[in-house]
Amino acid sequence: MAQHIAQKLRLTSAVLGTVTRKDLAAAFRGVNAKTAFDLGRADKWLQGRAQPREQSVYDDWAKVLRLEQPGAWIAESDLPSFAAAIAARHGIGVAELERRAHAQSAASPGHDDRGIGLALAGTYAWYTSAWSPYYRGQLIRGRLAIEAGPGAHAFNAIYRETSPTGQLQFSGPVTPTKRSLYLHLKEVGGEAQSFLCLFPHTQPVSVLGGYMVGTAIFAPEAQPSLTRILLVRLRDAPAAEQWGPLPPGISIAADLASLGIVMEHPEAVDRQLGQFLSADGDGGVNQIPPSEFRAILDVFDRHWLRHAG
Repeated sequence: MAQHIAQKLRLTSAVLGTVTRKDLAAAFRGVNAKTAFDLGRADKWLQGRAQPREQSVYDDWAKVLRLEQPGAWIAESDLPSFAAAIAARHGIGVAELERRAHAQSAASPGHDDRGIGLALAGTYAWYTSAWSPYYRGQLIRGRLAIEAGPGAHAFNAIYRETSPTGQLQFSGPVTPTKRSLYLHLKEVGGEAQSFLCLFPHTQPVSVLGGYMVGTAIFAPEAQPSLTRILLVRLRDAPAAEQWGPLPPGISIAADLASLGIVMEHPEAVDRQLGQFLSADGDGGVNQIPPSEFRAILDVFDRHWLRHAG
């Protein structure tokens, strides 16, 4: 089944340096004069409202990118695998490929009305304070994946955590707005729900932060709960990592390093993130000063861009 077609076309455009849809169509005609890739349908494909049904389009696509994989692989592959394959084939890093896609979107907004969504899609390490009284004072580290879906502004999130009773999984829609980023996650096969209200995301989307509200799953009584949350974007998604409660007193910087994010000043990062996650409300109101999150954003954005490519 074909998936992530709009994002894959945008990455293709970025690696080829094709600025307009006409340029992209010309690249397809260059490998097959009778290609089924045409401008009219390409508009819908790039907007996520449709996807190519002819196998020949995917076969031509493989030739355009000079890939060893067949056209069927392009249709069915997940987005990280596709990005890694074309980046390697054309001798650039995945981060550089994403940077080109973002720059192309900024230079020509009409070419990609979901460019910021492409930046939002990815895998994140999730850090919050534990709600359960059995893990009081400990951090929960989970795994959150955000993927773009069909439609102009459709995104979906999947959260995974290893609990004492097995695997927990939540999923739900992601709603970007000008003033916030909202996630409404529901437990798969259960009744638990969580609602996240985060600061608006900005490129390169190295970190997200805000509040999470819900009810502790492992607790003797139901208690409405609120905690701050940080989501750090990972360059590579660990395949067999354990996600759940972290040992008391663990260094967040060290934990991030185990996931491939090695910060230059780990002690300072630990202090900054520890203070952010443990801060309480003031006067009965819980609000995060924008400057407080902006300071974290500055550290992680600089790190992400410094290690691009």
